[in-house]
Amino acid sequence: MPLQIKNSKSINNLKHIFGLCIALLGSQVMIAQEIIEDEVKEEVKETKTANPNAKKVDGVAAVVGDYILLDSDVDKAYVQLQAQGVNTKDIGRCELFGKLLEDKLYAHHAVQDSIIVSDAQIRQNVDYQIEQFLQSTNGSMEKLLDFYNKDDEQSFRDEMFEINKANMLAQEMQKKIVGEIEITPEEVREFFNKIPKDQRPTFGTELKVAQIVAEPKVAPEENQRIIDQLKEFKRDILENGASFRSKAVLYSEDPGSASKGGKYILNRNQPRMVKEFRQVAFALQEGEISEPFKTDFGYHIIYCEKIRGQERDVAHILLTPKVSDEAIKEAKERLEKVRQRIVDGEISFADAAREASDEKETRGDGGQLINPATQDYNFELTRMDTELYTQIQNLKDNEVSLVYKEEDRTGGVKFKILMVTDRIDEHEADYARDYLKIKQLALDEKKIDAIADWQKEKIMDTYIKISGEYRDCEFSSNWLKK
Repeated sequence: MPLQIKNSKSINNLKHIFGLCIALLGSQVMIAQEIIEDEVKEEVKETKTANPNAKKVDGVAAVVGDYILLDSDVDKAYVQLQAQGVNTKDIGRCELFGKLLEDKLYAHHAVQDSIIVSDAQIRQNVDYQIEQFLQSTNGSMEKLLDFYNKDDEQSFRDEMFEINKANMLAQEMQKKIVGEIEITPEEVREFFNKIPKDQRPTFGTELKVAQIVAEPKVAPEENQRIIDQLKEFKRDILENGASFRSKAVLYSEDPGSASKGGKYILNRNQPRMVKEFRQVAFALQEGEISEPFKTDFGYHIIYCEKIRGQERDVAHILLTPKVSDEAIKEAKERLEKVRQRIVDGEISFADAAREASDEKETRGDGGQLINPATQDYNFELTRMDTELYTQIQNLKDNEVSLVYKEEDRTGGVKFKILMVTDRIDEHEADYARDYLKIKQLALDEKKIDAIADWQKEKIMDTYIKISGEYRDCEFSSNWLKK
């Protein structure tokens, strides 16, 4: 059982790494459902090596159902992982190749099971990825195409589209396999009791952290100025034929979309935007422009460009009201007074948060922060967000921090004070105290077992051919069907 726990963590970490990485370029996707002959001829192409004049044979390393893997795919996978800052020293070539085989198996059976992925979402992913890639070439598409050995941008986009489609199919297939798996308290208890006492996992030091936030107030006349400006944009577009996209490029304060004319692709089944934005977007008819409306980011107007079933092509303009220097000064002084009341013992930190915090997400819980990774109040010290760790690292328990100033990516300012409300030192797993973590370990193992069973069955039912050096790999799955 201890070995299973370690393997579970290893597998989860590896899958997490691949889930976060940009699509691994170079996979060759065969879309048509066709019969693949037992003998697959090797392809020869010029690939990039340390010697620019060298040529390398790029053969078919494997066939999995309707998908093929080339020798170069593993090399490109390493390049992409390293570009993401992943330490690939301990990731063996056979291990990485096995992960690529898994992805192709998932994608193949996703097609067989008629799983659908959004072409619009894939195109949006491709746009985002190309933007990220161009940062590494100082915006030069020519250098990017040269690096990936592509003749033109369209062929590069086409290949990335197919890669992203295969990856999304694989993700959806995995979700389908484990989506309905649950675990009972009795199963958690049995999982824990099977672990020998001297080999139970150790959990690192954990902290509970609370905060009180003071946000500068925007003057009513500033809000009205922003609303009037958005209304003027709308009038100019409708009455004078001005371009919505051009105004978005010139005026929108959304860094994620302004350069693209404010464009977003929304899918009703894949919520990505804030609730208010989605509600307005899906209430519009094609060609309609909304009235100004407010979200936590500021004020927007949305233009519905095209409706395709459950999808909307929209563009938006975001303007953020500006706070005055006087309002910033008032917010800081207000929080300093709250801090002094806590230090003087006039009020508890929790009560002060409920009374004075401007952060609606935490004030009802006395300012307690929720760990987004675990959905509880505990933050493991070694995995804590760097910024949060910097702010609380020198705090003693129940000590109130100084007032911190924070500025977000849009230039918005807020002030906060923090307190460590509880500390649990590094300890051996305890069933009662660490139930949620133990439950997650047990659930992860159950999911891994389900995936292993699914792989075992589908490998035997799927055409798979492994070529060359990879036949000597010791795979954890029976890819060689021995």
